[in-house]
Amino acid sequence: MNAPDFESFKAAALGDGFDDVLVREWAPQQVVDLHTHPFAVSAQVVRGEVWLTVADTVRHLQAGDAFTLEKSVPHTERYGAQGATFWVARAH
Repeated sequence: MNAPDFESFKAAALGDGFDDVLVREWAPQQVVDLHTHPFAVSAQVVRGEVWLTVADTVRHLQAGDAFTLEKSVPHTERYGAQGATFWVARAH
């Protein structure tokens, strides 16, 4: 899902069955160690950059990139010098 604005992202996510849509801000150089979420995620990076690691795969995501994660998938996150902002849809 790649939307031009938050309201479009939110409408599309709710239409796709996600039940929670929000804006998340991440601090510069923040590292989030291995963890899981009790929900599935569909997100779009709208500012900054993040390195998302799932298993042995590292993805470098920048503004305009989108990604998904299934519920309970172990992953790590490392944010760049400017931090990052995501639009996030969650399916509980």
